[in-house]
Amino acid sequence: MLPTAERLAVTAPFGQNWPGLAPSRKTATNADQLAGEYARAFLSDRPQSRLGLVIAASGAEALTAAGWAGPCNYDNDTAKFSAVIADWEHRFGTRVVAVGFSTLHISVAAPPTNQEDALLVAAEHFALCPDNIWQGTRPHTLTAYAERLTGTHHWDFWWD
Repeated sequence: MLPTAERLAVTAPFGQNWPGLAPSRKTATNADQLAGEYARAFLSDRPQSRLGLVIAASGAEALTAAGWAGPCNYDNDTAKFSAVIADWEHRFGTRVVAVGFSTLHISVAAPPTNQEDALLVAAEHFALCPDNIWQGTRPHTLTAYAERLTGTHHWDFWWD
């Protein structure tokens, strides 16, 4: 546990206040085509990956339908995570590309393009998967994490 001042530094400039959702972004990129490209790149880096098929209307719904328990060390209600991913499908053109035991990989057709929006997205990521910030690349702050999100067409999550 970090002292209060250090914890608030991690979530600066928001502190303990929820800043609200990042604005929706229009995409000039075809979300499904981008997901296919990311899936090919993902598989070339991880040739041991296997295909899983789930009857569902979207990748977000597939997480719950398949009984995925990736974030169970954080919260074991997969429907909550599916709801966030479904919202991102609409706001950012995300697509679920791969899941693992404790990982989630999604393509992003309309990522944030400026620091202000990226900070809001970083806050959403922190709410969904704090390990991305707490245990990710240093420094462990929303601001540093947001810098890595700007213009990035894939988001990866892992729960410890």
